Parts: sequence; structure tokens; C-alpha cells
Amino acid sequence: MAPTGLWLIGARGSVATTAITGLFALRSGIAAPAGCVSALREFADAGLPEWDELHVGGHDIVDTSLDKRAELLAESGVIPHRVVEAVRPALSDVESQIRYGYHPATHAGTQAEAAQKLAADITAFARQYDLARVVVVNVSSTEPVFPALPEHDDLAALEAAMAVPGRTVLPPSSVAAYAALRAGCPFVDFTPSRGVRLPALEELARQRRLPYAGSDGKTGETLVRSTLAPMFTTRGLAVRSWAGTNLLGGGDGMTLADAEHAGSKLASKGRGLATLLGGEVTAPLHIDNVPDLGEQKIAWDHVSFEGFLGTRMSMQFTWTGYDSSLAAPLVLDLARFTAAAHAAGQEGPLASLAFFFKDPVGTAEHRLAEQFSELVRWAAAL
Repeated sequence: MAPTGLWLIGARGSVATTAITGLFALRSGIAAPAGCVSALREFADAGLPEWDELHVGGHDIVDTSLDKRAELLAESGVIPHRVVEAVRPALSDVESQIRYGYHPATHAGTQAEAAQKLAADITAFARQYDLARVVVVNVSSTEPVFPALPEHDDLAALEAAMAVPGRTVLPPSSVAAYAALRAGCPFVDFTPSRGVRLPALEELARQRRLPYAGSDGKTGETLVRSTLAPMFTTRGLAVRSWAGTNLLGGGDGMTLADAEHAGSKLASKGRGLATLLGGEVTAPLHIDNVPDLGEQKIAWDHVSFEGFLGTRMSMQFTWTGYDSSLAAPLVLDLARFTAAAHAAGQEGPLASLAFFFKDPVGTAEHRLAEQFSELVRWAAAL
């Protein structure tokens, strides 16, 4: 495939830094593609861009450099120190391609002007490297739930509102999605933020004949749930309750300690479980900030279910992992698959990429095995 751009929103964050570092480690052969779905043999003939065909840039509103962030992740156990040292020059090259992003508290102009600037940054990046296409992936921090506005339903009304000084009609994730689409780029939302999931932005994607995917990368607890829940339903075992507690450190822990930021994450997780079990079930879920965990994430789940003759039983599991390590290869996968979809002329929601998301757009299928089968079938048709 022709050279392809990967433009990351939140390019200096933990997930982005791990993905960028991992990409260069894969290129140089010092790491195996563990966790990379697109590297499985099922997708060998799907026409995906190779690792060395991906060029990386992005937006961020923090100024910690990529190599410094990589060092911090190495200290936390996410990235081996030897890998950081081996790819440090490449990280510096990508650092030169990161531009200041949009934040409503620091931007002085209209949202239309902000989006124009973001789109211009992406376009300049594509021209610099003579890229056939650029896939924009949002890996920024989860936003507070943004209220629905009438302007969200109509593209013309939305664009008019975005041009009004002082109006904040879109959350930052949706400004990024709008800018990506205006720049002619597919958009992928790896977060539970609003992003492209507005009727007006979906209309813009249709007009520009662009594909998009999301939402909220499925990396840990929900990955396990989407595997286990079908086991209960296919065996006719009635789940009475499914309680979960998530313990997070690092930036995610700080962000999701705020109830407003955690709202979209909790909703994303809850919708998937209800669909998997065929209806509403008592499913309390808590997210707690435990700074001592650093980049580590722990999930505890307790499942109460009923068997033959009403016998009450239960199952518990604990999932412990590094979220950035789990998420980073999926970001690279999504860039490759979305680029191939765009090259094949696909447009609209990429429902076949549901395998990667907690709250997938374009489909109500949440069972992991069925999602993987659909991904394989779709990729073979590319």
C-alpha cells in the first residue's frame, strides 16, 4: 500500500507514546507483534499498510516530549528501557510532527477557526510525506459527557454555530473529528468521548465519502466480559448480577476519578454487557483512582448466576494489566484496517471493526467470537 499517515489526537499520552514506540520497535525487528491483531495470519492477504509505510504525527495540548514520556513509561514497566534507547532518534522525528491541539480554555477564536487550524496541520503533514491518506485516531483523555444540542442534528446549523464567537457547540473530540473529516481523513475514536457520533458529523462523513470507527477501545475487563457473557447465555444460565470494580493509576485514574469524566466510560461498559446478556441486569460498576498503581490497571468482577433447579452459583475473576500495552497494538491495528477500508472506497461506520470496541458504531454485536469472524470475513473481501 502507498505511504499512510497515522495522526494521533493526544499524541504525547501514554497510549500514543506506547504505540509510536512499538511501531518503531516493530520496524527495526527488536520486538515481535504481540497483541497486534492485524499481524495474525488471517489478515496476511488483506492489503494492509506495512509497518514501515506508516508515518506518525499528531496533536496534543501538553508539552512533555515523546522521549521523556517514553522514559516515564519505561520506569513504570510499560516499555523496556532497551526499546526506548533503540528508538529514541525516531521518537524525536515524530516529536517534530506534533502540533498544539485544541482546548476550549486556551483557544481564543471560534471553534470553526480551531477546526480549520487542526485540518491544516493534518493536510500539511500529508503533503510533507506525500501520503496517500491519513487515518486520524483519537487517544486523548476521556471527556465529560457533553450535552446534546439542536445544532448536532444538522451540519449546516452546526457549522454556523461553530463560527459564532464564544460558542462552544462541540466538545474537543468532536472538533477533532470535524477537522479530520474536513481534511478528507478517516476518523477512529478509541475513547468513549462524543467524537464523530453526532448526526451532523455522520452527515459530513457521508458527504466526504469517508469511513469512521469507534468507540472506546476494548482492552481489558470488557474484553473478558465479551468472551464470558456468551458462555452463560448459550448454556441457558441466567445471570442475576455482574458487579465490577476497576482500580486505575496514572493519568486515566486521575481523569476517571472525576464523576463527570467517568460517566461516558461507565455508560459504554454498561451498554455492552446488557446487550451480551440479552437484557438489563444488575451490574454496578465502580472506577477508583489508586495512584500507587501507576500505569497498571486491575479489574475485579463477581458474577452471580442461576442454574438447573434454581441453584445459585457464582464466578469471580481478576484482570491485571498495563492499559497502554494492551491498547497500543490495537491503535496500530485500527490505523492499518481503516487505511485499507479507505483505499477500498468504503465509507460510513466500519461496523466490522466492532471487535476492537466496547461500544461499536454501526452494529449491536458484542460477542467477541462473532466479532472476530466478521472482521476476518470483511478483511478477506478488501
